[in-house]
Amino acid sequence: MRLAQDFNKMYALDMAIFRSRRQWGFLIALIVFLAVSPLFLSDQILTVLTIIGIAIVSVHGLNILTGYCGQISIGHVGFMAVGGYTSAILTAKLGWSFWAALPAAGLAAGFAGLIFGLPSLKIKGFYLIMATIAAHFIIIWLVLQFRSLTGGADGMPVPKPAIGSFVFKTKASYFYLVMVITCLATFFATNIVRTRAGRAFVAIRDNDLAAEVMGVSLWSYKLQAFFVGCVYAGVAGSLLVHYFAFASVDQFPFIDSVWYLGMLIVGGMGSTVGAIFGAVSLKLLDEGVTIVGPVLAAAVAPQAGAALALFMRGLVIAIFLIFEPHGLAHGWALIKSYFRLWPFSYEDAD
Repeated sequence: MRLAQDFNKMYALDMAIFRSRRQWGFLIALIVFLAVSPLFLSDQILTVLTIIGIAIVSVHGLNILTGYCGQISIGHVGFMAVGGYTSAILTAKLGWSFWAALPAAGLAAGFAGLIFGLPSLKIKGFYLIMATIAAHFIIIWLVLQFRSLTGGADGMPVPKPAIGSFVFKTKASYFYLVMVITCLATFFATNIVRTRAGRAFVAIRDNDLAAEVMGVSLWSYKLQAFFVGCVYAGVAGSLLVHYFAFASVDQFPFIDSVWYLGMLIVGGMGSTVGAIFGAVSLKLLDEGVTIVGPVLAAAVAPQAGAALALFMRGLVIAIFLIFEPHGLAHGWALIKSYFRLWPFSYEDAD
């Protein structure tokens, strides 16, 4: 016989993000870990965690657009470039504060997403994929052409964020900045998909014709998905260029758009926790390859180490597509259900 407190007894409790003391305990433990980790972690590990945090922000946006609304985009990094260069120009050329440039970068990327999201009203599937790929190359071409603003192929220096006289120039300080923004982005992403718009996104993804018959405005909600998803990309792009204190088109390669989609596949599309799992797992895979690569290059051939990262990423994505198409989030849900129902494998009929 199960205890009543194991299950939600009110609708408000069922809709809450954190529903038990155990979940609140895990949240507090995570916050404490993030707060104290710079005290005992090396700068190299902090760099990895910072890059993972920026990737999580970007993948959250792609998850809203592709995972929830079903609008496949392989031009996501192009919108990161819009946000990154907007923030760079506002801070380096116009003297804006980082705190004003960051939301402006998100809005600029969001409006760019609206422009390039217009084809989604008429096309979908393979044709939409090609349209988003074109968006990436158009954005990068524009960046290269406006040399007076962007520095062209040479790039441009970008100031570090600051609060008064305090400058976020150390690895630890920027880690705290990125982690706070990542937590806020995760909170908003979780709540966005629980709103009326989020439910409309899911309806469009599952069957856009049925959604339209039920009164869902495809024109409005598809563009909203592009706007919100690209706002996240713009914020991630801004964080990226200010972290390196330099903006360059080399920071936004097209292949990264493919890998961000791969992170969704590995983590699980249509799941906020899946976006986190995917970004963390593939970024940690890259770090593992960085360690093993030189050894393999010395033992086999110099080219083997360079190709290992691409091979491992492709292999992992292929394995998940074949054996676990719902991603790590599905496995995590099964594990939680197992421990929630343990030691019973099913509920009693009584």
